[in-house]
Amino acid sequence: MRVGLIAADPRHPVLAAVAGLLEGQGCEVVHVAPAGGAGDAGVAGELVDVCLLKARTGPALALAREWERRGVPVVNSAAATELCQDRVRMADLARSAGLPFVPTADGGRMAELTWQGRPFVVKSRHSRRHDLVALVDGEARLRELAARWPEEPVVTQPFVPGTGWDQKLWVVDGQVFAARRRSELAAPDGGPEGGEGWVPSAGRTALALRVGEVFGLDVYGVDLLDGPDEPVVVDVNAFPGIRGQAGAPQALAALALRVGAGVGGAGAGFGAGVVG
Repeated sequence: MRVGLIAADPRHPVLAAVAGLLEGQGCEVVHVAPAGGAGDAGVAGELVDVCLLKARTGPALALAREWERRGVPVVNSAAATELCQDRVRMADLARSAGLPFVPTADGGRMAELTWQGRPFVVKSRHSRRHDLVALVDGEARLRELAARWPEEPVVTQPFVPGTGWDQKLWVVDGQVFAARRRSELAAPDGGPEGGEGWVPSAGRTALALRVGEVFGLDVYGVDLLDGPDEPVVVDVNAFPGIRGQAGAPQALAALALRVGAGVGGAGAGFGAGVVG
């Protein structure tokens, strides 16, 4: 089996582990970096049996669409990956499907925002590495962010007070991994950095799986916070890094083998379950 990997850096720990597992099963793993990176650009016109789409740049999505047009199954699809980059479209779809997604409004450019007298969260409208995610707790903070990111298209979300920990759930072909991580919005003295193991409730696990159904994703992350009455979804990420989660590389390798072979079912060959 020939497995295509569209990624900026195949040395990412999880991707490298997946490639090793697949090669151990006799697969050929072909790395492509469409914007001219370290990959072999010459394979862009060649077919593979299945493609794992980790990169989310324009050239990466264009290559994924071309392979899809030629009949190659892509995980996640180019359409689903692109949708998760636009936080307005993401929120609209989630809420229309009945998911408890935090209210999200198009804020225009960062420089156009005004202080409304209560804390709120501002994020880059287009999700990407090193994008803007910040708590605006006063006029001074708003001016600071506007000076640094004046032309950035943003969304705004109401601030959901929490414990300073985000609930992270990652799903690979129906297998759920989870951890708690220090929130990007937590105060510097809010506690220890890093993360800790965490086993989500059955309800949170079911919510994470429902997100995949709604968004058409096989590999994704869901960020949750505790709302007043129920957990709320604050972000969905297509093909996140899933670092430090034992079993994640095995789940990804099994997914690639299953999809490439056209076999139904989840987690074939490497096990399944919920991992904390």
